[in-house]
Amino acid sequence: MTTDAGLYGQSLYDLAAQEHLTEELLKELSQVESILKENPEYITLLSEPSIPKKERIGLVDKAFGDAVHPYLLNFMKILLENGLLRGFSSCCSIFRSNYNKDNGIAQAVVTGAVELTAEEAEKLKEKLEQISGRKIDLIRKVDPAVLGGIRVELEGKLYDGTVSGRLGDLRRKVSEIVV
Repeated sequence: MTTDAGLYGQSLYDLAAQEHLTEELLKELSQVESILKENPEYITLLSEPSIPKKERIGLVDKAFGDAVHPYLLNFMKILLENGLLRGFSSCCSIFRSNYNKDNGIAQAVVTGAVELTAEEAEKLKEKLEQISGRKIDLIRKVDPAVLGGIRVELEGKLYDGTVSGRLGDLRRKVSEIVV
């Protein structure tokens, strides 16, 4: 994450907090971030120096003008004008981190070999809320390399209940045995 992205993300959050728009802007930021991740060629187009800035800003207006809050639209234009649009995800991370801190939310990343069902995710979320004493923002990931079980990262701690984690532990224990 660049220092610039951190400053811009923090500035947007400060403005949103002052205007009581943090929840609305967080939702819109997440949607735009998702769109940009699904269409990386769009960021490449918007970052193309051979296209005049005015045209690139027009493309942002056309794509997002009616769909997002004017603060977010202007924020994207500022990033574009300063050549920082590629740092949009970093800005979103800073914004989300500040929102979570101010609202007592802990982010938990759960990784499994297969996608958790909605019911499993909800039960896990409830359990993690009991453990942490905070509201949980659950991010679900799928990684076939874990083989089975789940791995949870919560507040800097790793809870590894995966088959690959257990096999790694077993390998370490076996290698420690002196024959």
